[in-house]
Amino acid sequence: MLDVILALLPATVFGIYIFGASAAVTIAVSIVTCVAAEYIYQKLMKQKVSVSDLSAAVTGLLLALNLPAGVPFWMPVLGGLFAIIVVKQVFGGLGQNFMNPALGARCFLMISFAARMTTFTYDGVTTATPLALLKAGKSVDLGSVFTGFIPGTIGETSAVLLLLGGAYLVLKKVISPLIPCIYVATVAVFVLLFGGHGFDLTYMASEIFSGGLMLGAIFMATDYVTSPITSRGKIIFGVLCGLLTGIFRLFGPMAEGVSYSIIIANLVVPLIEKITVPTPFGIVKAKGGKDNE
Repeated sequence: MLDVILALLPATVFGIYIFGASAAVTIAVSIVTCVAAEYIYQKLMKQKVSVSDLSAAVTGLLLALNLPAGVPFWMPVLGGLFAIIVVKQVFGGLGQNFMNPALGARCFLMISFAARMTTFTYDGVTTATPLALLKAGKSVDLGSVFTGFIPGTIGETSAVLLLLGGAYLVLKKVISPLIPCIYVATVAVFVLLFGGHGFDLTYMASEIFSGGLMLGAIFMATDYVTSPITSRGKIIFGVLCGLLTGIFRLFGPMAEGVSYSIIIANLVVPLIEKITVPTPFGIVKAKGGKDNE
C-alpha cells in the first residue's frame, strides 16, 4: 500500500499544482474520511483496527484523484463513507470487497450528482475535457494531453506521471504489467477499428492518454482483491475492461467509461477465476465438471 501511495505521489502533486489548493483540500478530506470511517467502524464492530495497513488511505487517495477539483467538500466525505462502509467493510473488510472501493464510490457519486461530477475547470475557467472534445469530433493537443496541462479529475490528467508511477510498481513487483498492457492495447485496437478515423494513430493516442484510462488501468484494474490471479484470467480481464471502455466511449452517451468498465469486470472476476484456475496436479476433471483424484 505504501508503494502505491508513493507511485501516485507524482500525479497527486501535479494535480495540486494544476488545480490549486482546492485539490489539496479534497485529497486531504477524502483520505481523512476513509481512514476515520474504517477506524470508527472497526471499533464499533469490535474488530481489530487495521488502518495501519494503509488500505483505507489508498482508497481515500484514489477516490480524490477521481474527483474534479473544486467539488463541495461533502462529496469526498460521502464518497469516502460509501467506499469504506458499503463497499469494503459490510462485505468483510480488506480482501472481501467485490469491487474496487474507490471506483464504487466514484460511480455512486456520478449517478447521484452527475452534473457536479462532470464539471471541470482549468485556469479558473469551466471547460470541456479532451475526451469531451474528441466525442464532439474535435481535435486535441496531444502534447498537452500527455503531459497533463488539461482539464480533468485531479489525478488523471498527466499520463506521463501515471506511467512513471506504474513503472515504479512494476519494478517493485507490486503489480504485473499484464492487465494494464492488455487493457490499453484493447482500447487502442477498438478505437482504430470503430473510432471512425481509420488508422489515425494521433486520434488513437489522444483516446488512450485522455481521461482516466491510465489511472484506471495502472492503479485500479490491478487491485489484488478484485482482479484475477492467473495469467489467463488477467488477459481476459484486461480485454473485457478494454472492450467495455471502448463501447462506453465510442457508442455511449458519455465521453468516459473507465470506472464503469472496471466495476463491471470486477463483478465477472469470480466467473473468470472459475474457468481459468488450473486443475491441481493429481486431479482429473470428470465430464460432469467435478474433480476426481
